[in-house]
Amino acid sequence: MTEERRGRSQTVGAILPRIAGKALGKNGLGEATLIQHWSEVVGERLAESTSPDKLSFPRGARRDGTLKLRVAPGIALEIQHSEPVLLERINSFFGYRAVARLSLEQTWQPRQSLPPRPPPLTAPQAADLRQRVAPVRNNDLRAALTRLGAAILAIERK
Repeated sequence: MTEERRGRSQTVGAILPRIAGKALGKNGLGEATLIQHWSEVVGERLAESTSPDKLSFPRGARRDGTLKLRVAPGIALEIQHSEPVLLERINSFFGYRAVARLSLEQTWQPRQSLPPRPPPLTAPQAADLRQRVAPVRNNDLRAALTRLGAAILAIERK
């Protein structure tokens, strides 16, 4: 492991699976958070007729994966045409190029109810979190870190 660290930084997405291993499960933490925030990523209209099903990566990698989507038959063509924009939104959510392509399955089933979202951060917590991530120059990374920080603070409140 020391050879990998010499002189070069690695993204969190690249090292997280090695660190967290079994704790994150077979599909990893990213898939669960993507499902939870799906309507924010793709918009309410598309979220009503699509649902992420499985995120798979090439063997030994955590980049350039394939996201399998369940879609309503009437929306599949629109999803195909919107794929570049959707990939950009999904990868912005992750903070790195996690997904390289979409695989569509036209077997739509309505979304199952998700667990309730934690209450929003208090004003002091939100201000503190904004201050902590403010030095990050990359907007996408700053947004991903803000989501991560909010999730951690929500867990701490329980």
